[in-house]
Amino acid sequence: MTDLALAWDADRFAGDLLLANGALATDDGMRTAILISLFTDARAADDAELPEAGDDRRGWWGDALADGSGIDAGTARDANRIGSLLWLLARSKITDRVLQQAHQACYDALSWLLRDGVAAALRVIVEAQGHTLAIGIELDRPSGPGRQRFDFTWDASTSTLTSGKPS
Repeated sequence: MTDLALAWDADRFAGDLLLANGALATDDGMRTAILISLFTDARAADDAELPEAGDDRRGWWGDALADGSGIDAGTARDANRIGSLLWLLARSKITDRVLQQAHQACYDALSWLLRDGVAAALRVIVEAQGHTLAIGIELDRPSGPGRQRFDFTWDASTSTLTSGKPS
């Protein structure tokens, strides 16, 4: 699976395309797909409590075109939609409940890897490190490189991703 490579800029809290020798760089691993899955804001349900005043439920406009055929019975969320609900935890104090919500948000956002056969197994590890969440993603690939691990540190109070390197 080849994607255009994204580099994460923690200062701007944004991903950007990489150039290599004057051309767009590609990523043959899973890092870019995981970055998009975890750190793109999924649309919140109509009854979800928002972390900020207003009624912006976010989400990618293209998800409006999802046909509903990918409804996951476990989450009642269309599995064909992009992104995660991690953004709903912005400004949250890290408690056991928030850790469980973060774990579920990460797993839901990455479950397409299992459904589409990109990964044979998926493990999500979410731990508190002070005021930040340490998110570890382990994938067992059905072919190609075996187990891969990706580690991210995300500050829920500021929604800042401070690292995101594969290990």
